[in-house]
Amino acid sequence: MLAGYMTVTETAEKWNINRRTVQIMCNDGRIEGVEKFGKFWAIPEDAERPKDHRITSGKYKDWRNK
Repeated sequence: MLAGYMTVTETAEKWNINRRTVQIMCNDGRIEGVEKFGKFWAIPEDAERPKDHRITSGKYKDWRNK
C-alpha cells in the first residue's frame, strides 16, 4: 500500500468495526482525505473515525403507533 495510507481491512481493525462499514463510510465521503485507486480505498493513517449517526436514543421505537 502507499506510504501514509491504510487499507480498509487495517482501518477496520484499528477502529474495531466491520470492513463493510468502513467501505460504506469511504463511499459516502465520511472519512477525510480518503482516495480510491482502482477498486481499493486508501485511508490516511491519521484519519479519525467519523461519528456514528445511527439512532441510539430509542425515540424511533413504536413510531407507527403514534
